[in-house]
Amino acid sequence: MEWVIATNNKGKLAEFARILEALGLRAVSQREAGVCLEVEETGKTFEENAYLKAAAAAKASGRPAVADDSGLEVDALGGLPGVYTARYAGEHATDGQNIDKLLAALGDLPEDQRGARFVSAICCVLPDGRSFTVRGECEGRIGFARAGEGGFGYDPVFFVGERSFAQLSAAEKDACSHRGKALRAFAARLREQNWEQTAAD
Repeated sequence: MEWVIATNNKGKLAEFARILEALGLRAVSQREAGVCLEVEETGKTFEENAYLKAAAAAKASGRPAVADDSGLEVDALGGLPGVYTARYAGEHATDGQNIDKLLAALGDLPEDQRGARFVSAICCVLPDGRSFTVRGECEGRIGFARAGEGGFGYDPVFFVGERSFAQLSAAEKDACSHRGKALRAFAARLREQNWEQTAAD
């Protein structure tokens, strides 16, 4: 069964496809489904934004759709950047600009005050309007400088243990990441409700 992934982010799409394939589900991009969408993320929570994107993709494609809204919550910043993670340094900010602003905001705070977590809310919407949302979190800390060449977004400065997300292999990251946890919860919920069959009918 094919699921339309409601994102234009190549990094997210690659992670979705890789994790869902391991769960026996096939992900197709909005472009592959003939959908061209840029949904305005007006929600105040990750869950609300995920629903907005998934519902729009399901309506436009006539297929089951799944969307993720994810972000970084930094304890010392009161949970920021949160839902503004992708545009922390401005509406069209690059990953590098967002990281630079984050490191500047934390300054020389000691390691024990640099706690943070990545959060992923994943929403599934069927063409008939049924939906559910799951959540995954990964606790870590913000480093003092970038490390590693992999990943995307804030991965080079988000550390789990002694390594950043950007230093982990794809398999290592999937095993502990917020999105990996949320997608596994999504697959379990899907099977519990027997939506795989009803969505395919």
